[in-house]
Amino acid sequence: MVTESRSRSTVAGGSTSRGAPAGPTRSRGVTIAGIALRTPYWVFTGAVGLIFLAPLLWTAVASVAPHAGTNQVDGWGLGNYETLANYQAGIWRYLANSTVVSLLTVVLTLLVSLLGGYAFARFRFPGRNILFLLTLAILMVPYATLLIPLYVLLNQVGLQNSLVGVALVLTMFQLPFATFLMRISFEAVPRELDEAAMVDGCSSFAALWRVLLPAVKPGLITVGLFAFLAAWNDFMAPLILINDSERMTLPLAVSNLRGQVQGVVDYGATEAGVVVLALPCIVLFLLLQRHYVRGFMSGALKG
Repeated sequence: MVTESRSRSTVAGGSTSRGAPAGPTRSRGVTIAGIALRTPYWVFTGAVGLIFLAPLLWTAVASVAPHAGTNQVDGWGLGNYETLANYQAGIWRYLANSTVVSLLTVVLTLLVSLLGGYAFARFRFPGRNILFLLTLAILMVPYATLLIPLYVLLNQVGLQNSLVGVALVLTMFQLPFATFLMRISFEAVPRELDEAAMVDGCSSFAALWRVLLPAVKPGLITVGLFAFLAAWNDFMAPLILINDSERMTLPLAVSNLRGQVQGVVDYGATEAGVVVLALPCIVLFLLLQRHYVRGFMSGALKG
């Protein structure tokens, strides 16, 4: 009996020892197959990334490279940035103007879209869907066709040639998409949360502030980032609405800088202006990338 059991254990052990290498081999095969399947994806995404990064890298290098007819003729340096810094009212004035317009646009867009998205997502009232469709219909109107009527309207209310007027116009164009995104962000949050808060004695506004606001934080960050990028890079609205050179935003100042000397384009200073324009956008996107993706995915994660 003992001998038979030992022989069985020996056979079992032998079969186990012979079958042991199958596990690593199989996992190695799965790993190689996974890498082979993912390689085209990595190559494609890497190529797309290079396509988008190449112009930015080229501009950054060209802004410090020597150019004929610029302030940086010999050698590498920051001569083009000096030209940009000393242009008319100065780069800091134009940066401040763009910052004021962008921050005011972000604040107004967040405030109105937060309340609008909350109302469309949580309240039932007559004409709700029609009003929401009318809000989205603003996206179908060409951007440039509304600037002249808005200029006349701002002139009547005393906001012509002002940074506040530009921020109000940019906010109006951001609200349809922002309201849509905030609505789907609120709809992705279970209704039981605010209902439980109201049972505990919270009003609708208190439930929004204490319970729902932290839950829709990714959507708010996405809306704010979109509003900032649109306001920071916008050229058309300041071109139509701003007449004073000291109130120009940075994109408008960089555009005027291109042909300041007898129509000759100062490519070096222009490229320096593009770098200064792009840096805040890149930094913000890198810092808020995780929340940005979550904000877009909030509607897909509903329920």
